[in-house]
Amino acid sequence: MSTITTNDGTTLFYKDWGVGTPVVFSHGWPLHADVWDDQLNLVAEAGFRAIAHDRRGHGRSEQTWTGNDMDTYADDLARLIEQLDLRDIVLVGHSTGGGEVTRYIGRHGTARVRKVVLLGAVPPLMLRTEANPEGTPISAFDDIRAGIRKDRSQFYRDLGEPFFGANRPGNSVTQGARDAFWLMSMQAGIKPALDCVEAFSETDFTEDLARFDVPTLIVHGDDDQIVPIDAAAKKSAAIVPDSTLKIYPGAPHGLAGVEGFKETFHDDLLEFLRG
Repeated sequence: MSTITTNDGTTLFYKDWGVGTPVVFSHGWPLHADVWDDQLNLVAEAGFRAIAHDRRGHGRSEQTWTGNDMDTYADDLARLIEQLDLRDIVLVGHSTGGGEVTRYIGRHGTARVRKVVLLGAVPPLMLRTEANPEGTPISAFDDIRAGIRKDRSQFYRDLGEPFFGANRPGNSVTQGARDAFWLMSMQAGIKPALDCVEAFSETDFTEDLARFDVPTLIVHGDDDQIVPIDAAAKKSAAIVPDSTLKIYPGAPHGLAGVEGFKETFHDDLLEFLRG
């Protein structure tokens, strides 16, 4: 396996396909790099270098008791970029991975970054507060933690339904995609998974977004039941200076894994990479 060692000695798995301009993908919770396989293959075949890592605590990376927070995730991403000496990068982040990418820019800047793609991403802030009334109540995240503690296997099976929009009429997600979601989720350690809920829901990325100074594509489904668009993409697009917001009507959170929405995203991704 290809691995790197982070600043605190944690071993992270990564995959590295193709040659050309590097496109670095950061996955959502509680998944790992394999969720990006379709997109990794797409961009590698199109003449780019496709790279994705398993976040600490997830997949084939080391399960750490500490360090499961956005600052450390961002520093881990920086370590990957530095160890592979990647430059002129396009960063692509989905959901929690969008937070990781955003915090990376907040902490490390854009000296190595050419463009950014945020897909169904959690910034600027998921949690409902007085200043963020469009956010999700803390009780929803408490329910997630309770579900993981009670029976994480069943919880992840149930979560796949709203993740892919399988509870909506006419949705075309396959059972195979839902099974893969469950399998990847079960490979996350329970402690890192619990910690990451706080990281993706309570981290405020507003100041990080303000540091963006590269072209940014923001893609979000308007039927996202996991990261509602009004508290996420619409606000991020208003903060990032050079951003383009593309809203997919009827699309769920996991739109990159649902027929119809996936093909549209692939077209938009390649157009943005080549532009």
